[in-house]
Amino acid sequence: MNLSVLGLPSSSLPDRPGTLRRFCAHVCRAVPPVGPALAGAALWAAIMAASATHGIWLRTWQTPYKVQAVALLFAVGGAVGFPVGLFLARLFGMGRRREAAFAAALIGFSAATVASTALAYALVYRSYYAAWHAEPLSLTWLFQLIFTTLGATGQFAVLGLRLYFPIGFAAMLAAALWFVRKPR
Repeated sequence: MNLSVLGLPSSSLPDRPGTLRRFCAHVCRAVPPVGPALAGAALWAAIMAASATHGIWLRTWQTPYKVQAVALLFAVGGAVGFPVGLFLARLFGMGRRREAAFAAALIGFSAATVASTALAYALVYRSYYAAWHAEPLSLTWLFQLIFTTLGATGQFAVLGLRLYFPIGFAAMLAAALWFVRKPR
């Protein structure tokens, strides 16, 4: 068993099959293949951008540039979130019954996609307010960074999450069904 992926030489683990060895092996098996992860990330990015665009269209926004910016933000969140969600689904769904695998996939894809998009939003939000922040790496700057990020995350939770409905939510259900149907 090759545990070098995690930075652990196999000689550093005990010879008997222990909890740490089994856990590391499970984590290594949960890492998704590169091909499906990249293809899924591209498709997931397109679907999340379409979901955001549809949500914006339903709310009749009039500024095309901002629609493109929000769609790009959701695409980035989807592209980063899919491989992470697939890893989480495999980590918690491998060897489980179909219902548990479905729940692991739904939670994994949803949490990873929303968290990635919220992080991307927080970075954009932070870059805007950075002009008024204190010197980098000072205590004041650290507080400003933390509270700006928390404010951005709260704002995304209130304003951004609704852009996942109905398309993004349906896509998350479809991805969880796809995960349950394919061999794990």
